[in-house]
Amino acid sequence: MFNQFDSKVNELLKEFTDTFPVEGHAPTWQKKAGKSPTGGLNRKGIMSYRHSHPGSHLSMAVTTKPSKLKKGSKAAKRRKSFCARMSGMKRRLTSAKTARDPNSRINKSLRKWNC
Repeated sequence: MFNQFDSKVNELLKEFTDTFPVEGHAPTWQKKAGKSPTGGLNRKGIMSYRHSHPGSHLSMAVTTKPSKLKKGSKAAKRRKSFCARMSGMKRRLTSAKTARDPNSRINKSLRKWNC
């Protein structure tokens, strides 16, 4: 019984140390391991961000199609707010080349959120 418990604890510790790096190293949310290939952060990246920024409430992306979301729901409001903010950033803070590139991180995120 204790061997099973010890292995579970070791597994959790390994996951924790992989997610939250040693002092002086970049956190996972800033590395490829914490980023989703389809845009935004994956679960490991979000956990790393929460660890680096105590008190933050960063959540997973709202990937539900807008037609399937109930109007005025919390998820619909989050999606609308994110799309408004990120579209503005795309317009002002990226080069024309990045704005047109379908593989840029900002365009991947906007697609993922159905903006």
